Amino acid sequence: MLTGKQRAHLKSMANTMEPVFQIGKNGLTDNFLKQIEDYLEANELVKVKVLKNSLLDATDMAREIADAVGAEFVQSLGNKFVLYKESKNNKKIQLP
Repeated sequence: MLTGKQRAHLKSMANTMEPVFQIGKNGLTDNFLKQIEDYLEANELVKVKVLKNSLLDATDMAREIADAVGAEFVQSLGNKFVLYKESKNNKKIQLP
């Protein structure tokens, strides 16, 4: 569970990031979840954009993905959201 200070630190890091993945009308697939999981293991922080043709809300989608891959929900802004998962082998982010 992230503290407020840790969440604020991750938000500031994600502020300059571009979305790496997009979710459209196909929604969540096993392949998409695997890609998110692999990306989080390599980078620890990911920003995802939910396209307008998607049927789900960005916050709902973020929480569903976070539960599926064991990540922490950081924030949701409009149609984008940020997830964090501490890497086992590639630890890059030092949380306060």
